[in-house]
Amino acid sequence: ICRSAFAASPTRAQSPPAPAPSATSYPLPKHFARARPEFLTPLARAQLMKTKLVGAKKGHSLLKKKADALTARLRKMLRNILEVKEEMGKSFKLGNFALAEVKYAAGDIKPAVIEGVGSAQKKVEIRVDNIAGVKVPVFKAVDVEIEGADYTGLSKGGQQITKARETFAKAVDVLVQLASLQTSFVILDEAIKVTNRRVNALDTVVIPRITNTVAYIKSELDELEREEFFRLKRSQDKKKAILAAKEAAEEAAKAEAAAIADPGSALGGGEADVIY
Repeated sequence: ICRSAFAASPTRAQSPPAPAPSATSYPLPKHFARARPEFLTPLARAQLMKTKLVGAKKGHSLLKKKADALTARLRKMLRNILEVKEEMGKSFKLGNFALAEVKYAAGDIKPAVIEGVGSAQKKVEIRVDNIAGVKVPVFKAVDVEIEGADYTGLSKGGQQITKARETFAKAVDVLVQLASLQTSFVILDEAIKVTNRRVNALDTVVIPRITNTVAYIKSELDELEREEFFRLKRSQDKKKAILAAKEAAEEAAKAEAAAIADPGSALGGGEADVIY
C-alpha cells in the first residue's frame, strides 16, 4: 500500500527518460578522422633521404652560383659608385662656381627665382630591376617640358643664371644616379649575406646530416642483409642435419628389418652350421 501510494502521489511525478546521447553530439576533430601513422621501410627511407641529399646539393650549387653572380654585380656597382661620386664632386664644384658668378653679376636672385618657380623641372621615375632573383629599384631623372625661364625683374646676369641652372640640373642627374646605385648596393649586400648564410647552412649542417643519415641507414641495411644471410645459412644447416638424421634412421630401420628377416646371417652362418 505504501509503495502504491508513494507511486501515486502527485509530488513524485516520474521524470521523462533522458535522451540517449547521439553519435553526432560530440564530433571528432578533422585531424582525428583519418589519422593514420605513416611507416616507411628502411629501404624507402634510404631512397627518400637520397632524394633529399640530391636536392640539397643542387640547391647548394644554385645558391653558390647566385652568391657569385651577386658578388660580381656588387663589385661592378661599387666601381660605378666611386666614379659617380667623383663626378658628383666635380658637378657641385662647377655649380658653386656658377652660383658665385651669378651672385657677382646679378646680386641676390633668391627671391626672384622662388617667385618664378611654378612646378618641378625634373621628376624621378622608378623601375624594378631583377638581378639573379633579387629585385632592386632603379631611379631615373626625367626632364619635364616647361616654358622658358622668366627673368623679369632682373637687371643683368641672365646668361650666368642660365649656365648655373644647366650646371645644377646635371648635378641633380648625377645625384639621382648615385642614390639609385647606393640603394641597389645596400639591397644586394643584404641579399648576399642571406645567400651566404644559406650556403653555409647547407654546406655545414644540412648536407652532412643527410649524408650521415644515409650512411647509417645503409649500414643498418647491410647489417640486416648479413643477419638474413646468417639466418638462411643456419636454417639450411638445420634442414641438412634433419635430413641426415632422417636418412640415418631410415638406414638403421632397413638394417633392422633385414636382420629380422634373416636371423642366421647375424650369427655368421645358416642352419647348416647349427649343431644338434
